[in-house]
Formats: sequence, C-alpha cells, structure tokens
Amino acid sequence: MSFPRYPAYKPSGVEWLGEVPEHWEFKKLKHCILRLGSGGTPESSNPEFWADDDSEDSIPWVAIGDMSAVSRVTSTAKSLTPFGLSSKNLEIFPSGSLLYSIYASLGKVAILGMDAAFNQAILAILPNTQCVSQPFLRCWLESLERHLEYYASSNTQANLNAAKVLSYPVSVPSLPEQRAIATFLDRETAKIDALIAEQQRLIELLQEKRQAVISHAVTKGLHPDAPMKDSGVEWLGEVPEHWTVMPLRLAARIESGHTPSRSHEEYWIEKDCVYPWFTLGDVWQIRDGKAEYVFETQEKVSQVGLDNSAARMLPANTVILSRTASVGFSGILGVPMATTQDFVNWVCGPKIAPEFLLFVFRAMSKEFERLKYGSTHNTIYMPDIFSFRVALPSLIEQGEIVSNVRESLRRLDGSFDDLLSSKELLQERRSALISAAVTGQIDVRGLVPQASTA
Repeated sequence: MSFPRYPAYKPSGVEWLGEVPEHWEFKKLKHCILRLGSGGTPESSNPEFWADDDSEDSIPWVAIGDMSAVSRVTSTAKSLTPFGLSSKNLEIFPSGSLLYSIYASLGKVAILGMDAAFNQAILAILPNTQCVSQPFLRCWLESLERHLEYYASSNTQANLNAAKVLSYPVSVPSLPEQRAIATFLDRETAKIDALIAEQQRLIELLQEKRQAVISHAVTKGLHPDAPMKDSGVEWLGEVPEHWTVMPLRLAARIESGHTPSRSHEEYWIEKDCVYPWFTLGDVWQIRDGKAEYVFETQEKVSQVGLDNSAARMLPANTVILSRTASVGFSGILGVPMATTQDFVNWVCGPKIAPEFLLFVFRAMSKEFERLKYGSTHNTIYMPDIFSFRVALPSLIEQGEIVSNVRESLRRLDGSFDDLLSSKELLQERRSALISAAVTGQIDVRGLVPQASTA
C-alpha cells in the first residue's frame, strides 16, 4: 500500500534521518520534556529496603524484565520500602511517564501505568505536552531503536546514558499533526498487532507441544512397555519401575547466589579481573526455552567483589534455576559464573547429568506455578526448593532421553523458527511504518478523521 507524501521537504541535518517535511521543527529531546530521571538498585541483601507484601507504603520498582514484553507497565516483580527508596535517592515518576531502557534491552519503550521507581537500566521521561504529546514521543523513541548505533557506545556492550538521550533529535510537527500521526499509527499498528498475535498463538501451541515432549520423556522414559510404579510425587505421577525416586538435593549440591554491595565501586569496575555475573536481566537469552546454555552476562563482578562477599564462582555445567521474578527459568552455565540471589544453583553429582536436570526443570513449569501460588512476589521459597524430588534413571538412560528429546525438539523447532520469522517480518513492518509516520516520510493528515486532529 502506498501513502501520500508532504509537498516539500528539507534536509534534517541528521545523517540517518535524511529529509523531513519543510514546515516541521527540530529540537533536542531535552527541550521537549519536563523531567528525566535515572534509577538505581538498593542493596539486594538488605531486607529493610524491599517490601515483602502489598503494604500501603510499598513502592513499585521497575526492572527491565517488567517492561521488556509489555507496552504498559502495570505491575512489578519487586517493590521497595521508603527506606529502600531513600537509600539510593530514587525518584518516583507518575503514571503516564515513558520508560526507556538504556542497556540490556536497549531502546525499549513502555508507558508507566502507575507511580513507580525504577532501576539503573531505565530512564523515565515526562514529556512537555505543550511541545510533544506523549503518544507521539513514544512512537518517536520507538523509531530510534534501529538507529541507536549513532548514540550508543561501550567497550563490550552497547549502552546509553541520560546525556546521550537528552541530546536525541526530535522532529516536531504541530500538535494537531502529532495527534493525526498517533491516531493513524494506533489504527494501522492494531491491524499488524492482530496478525502478530495470531503468530504468537501458534508459537504458544508449539511451545505447549515442546513442553509435553519434555515432560513425557523425563517422567515416563522412552519405553512405553516399561513396568511403572507410583512415584509418590504429584507432578511426576507414575514413573518407570527401575527409576530411583529421591530428593534432588542428594543428587545435586545446592549453591545460592549473592549480590556484592553496590556501594563499593571497586566490586564492579575493576578492569583486570572481571567475571560474568548472571542476573534476571540476562534471562532473555533463552527465554523461549530453546537454548540450553548461557555464556554472556550484561554485568561483571571483580575478584575484589567476590573476595568481600558471599558471591562465589560456580563451575561450568552448573544448572541455574530462578526462584523469583522469572520463576522457573532454567539454564546451564557454559562458563564459570556467579549469580544473584534470585537463583538457586545446582552442581550436579555423579547420579544426574546437567542436561537431564535442565529438562526436569523445564518439565516442572506447572509445579513451579503451584509453589509460587499465594506468594505476592512470585517467589518459590527455599523450604520448597529443598523438598524437590526427582525420578532418576541410570546416567546411560539419561543420556538417551536427552538425545531423544533434543531430536524431537529439533523437528518441532523447524516450524517454530518459521513462525518466529513470520512474526519478526510483521514486527519489522510495524517498526518501518512507525518510523515513516513520525519522520514525515508519509503524510497521514488525510488518512484519519478530522476530529482526531482537532
């Protein structure tokens, strides 16, 4: 479908942008907003800083995981107490502010649906609506995501900061034109979003099938005629008679994660000796459940940080399991790493293979949901962790099961990848449409009802 263009254009002076409509203004972002705020993370190990329930004085605290998959943030995995807020001099931004990620999921935008504080990976932006409307600015920031190489810099990982974001160029049409653009994009992106939702529904059906393949293999084995016995464990049900049902802690050693103090800069920025430190912000790497191993982290901890805290390096092939926020996330460390206290880490002994344990955890998704039920912060508590029981075949049979599951998943993942590609093409079309509208490459004024631009 072709769209009309404006009658006249002028050079924008911005390399990636090219020409813009002649009558549009250009401003820096700092001249279009009332307020911009940076976030922070209070010390994780201090219980006085974190709210354990929905008390009246609890303060929602937004992390990247809370905004990565939604357009409007209305809930958070963690909340602060007033002490936690003051410990880092954090600001509370009002509902309607824009949240903008400056590392990890770089350049993601979401609307804050409640008054909240946020972590150091996020900036909050309160637009000056006399200059730019919130819907237009949100779309403008979304359109910048494909051009962030012009603004982001890092030695190891792209990142932004408040100064760079404040210097962003913003093309500014009149407020009626902004409203027309927002109305047009609301309508057109809704059509694309419906197609994306259908692709997502099919992806979820395939994910359910993947889950069934894994669950059947690690609870029933590969031999349908094998004699069965009652495991005595509800989520396991009947298991092959020759398997051994036992507490998981007897097959794998439990290691807790830890966060060294943020108040000691040298724990985090020492140049010569830094180690991967896995956080909830890293779970996106295998969120779809296809990958098994993790190798990279967005943050590193120094040897000094390890020496002066309860954090410790875990060996490669340790199986990690999140017990809070992204509850049930599991993976295998591909290299030695440390983790936050959000993870329970399992160093496998001679009775269990890491890959088999990983598939066991991925079969336990409904059990994890049951265990976190009633917890206001989506947490599985340590007594429940210690009570985990598994059914173990021999290591040889574990290897056969892992190989069989991988082959079954490989076949399913061909269809899975096709669906993901279709979804990504639709998302690219959506992104291109937003970019074209907010940069004036199409003139939408005649494409929306007049009342929308009044």
